[in-house]
Amino acid sequence: MAGNSDPLTPRAKLAVTAGKAVAAASRAAGRGSGSVIGGKVALRLDPDLLARLAQNLDVVLVSATNGKTTTTRLIAEALRAAGPVVSNALGANMPAGITSALAGGSDAKFGVIEVDEKYLAGVARDTDPKCIALLNLSRDQLDRAAETRMLAENWREGLAGSKAVVVANCDDPLVVWAASSSPNVIWVAAGQMWKDDAWSCPSCGGVMQRPGDDWFCGECGFRRPTPSWALSGDHVLDPHGSAWPIHLQLPGRANKANAASSAAVAAVFGVPPQVALERMYQVQAVAGRYDVVQFQNRDLRLLLAKNPAGWLETFSLIDPPPAPVILSVNARGADGTDTSWLWDVDYTRLTGHPIFVLGDRKLDLAVRLEVANQHFQVCENLDQAVQLCPPGRIEVIANYTAFQDLRRRVGN
Repeated sequence: MAGNSDPLTPRAKLAVTAGKAVAAASRAAGRGSGSVIGGKVALRLDPDLLARLAQNLDVVLVSATNGKTTTTRLIAEALRAAGPVVSNALGANMPAGITSALAGGSDAKFGVIEVDEKYLAGVARDTDPKCIALLNLSRDQLDRAAETRMLAENWREGLAGSKAVVVANCDDPLVVWAASSSPNVIWVAAGQMWKDDAWSCPSCGGVMQRPGDDWFCGECGFRRPTPSWALSGDHVLDPHGSAWPIHLQLPGRANKANAASSAAVAAVFGVPPQVALERMYQVQAVAGRYDVVQFQNRDLRLLLAKNPAGWLETFSLIDPPPAPVILSVNARGADGTDTSWLWDVDYTRLTGHPIFVLGDRKLDLAVRLEVANQHFQVCENLDQAVQLCPPGRIEVIANYTAFQDLRRRVGN
């Protein structure tokens, strides 16, 4: 569409201008970035605005329960090798936030968009993506998102017959089932530490067999597809069998998996793996995640973990005992108000760490840690917890709004 440089109607332009004005007013009032309220106002004025803003872009959508904000950042960095990118890099991932982000990228060639799992099908309809990355599906916000198989069903129906190239994790049976309705799928072996949402077959309900890294349903024959890309240790294997080293500043196996999926997406747009992976090294922290900050003369590393699968991955990358660990859990609207997921997290992995507990739901967490036989202290706030921590870098793990509270307190 190179000849059509300005696809926006007068109404759409008015909607964009009004949205930006409202967002600026929200920022000036100290109420955050303003992207969500700005996007809501813009969409109210022009309900088709998201589709109009996307029509001149090559769009990539990224959806998952864990890792979508980081993977969106990695893909955006990789695609900048091929042209300007607009992205909702701060994680406002519902239609209003996405609209707001795209409204700010008038000269962009690529739109790299993180999408909340519940909204994927609708955003895909509006933005006509060239590529959709599906990383994982696990239990999260049980009061809002219902159970994972229903989300997989939404994805499967919403993506059926899509023209997009779907880059999907073949190690997650729910993702495979969701992606299998698409005619054009590239399978990536990105691994799956958390398996507790995929013991029964999403296709027939039979029991999954899991020999080694493989999986299949003994009853209906639904099975793991053969990947064309794979994470192998510290390398990405491409479809030709070449191994490309992963150099990241972000820690942990989960981020290597995110890089493998991101390299597969970049290749869809002609960016070679070596170039894509080199560019991903630029990403040091994502919306404060993994940042090491100084607070009360101590080093604190800020880690976000929102659900059982995320906590499991996070435990695998913290410093070994006796590194002190601060855990903070809230249950506000953005977190999901149901904290029963705490019982799905294996807190025995923290044995040997001095643990300090805070947040709105510190007592829920305390009961869970008591049952897991962990040594911990309940604290009123971050300041008190840091003062009580023994020497060493402090690992701070928090769920969504608790993480935002902590960032504000440390001035990050």
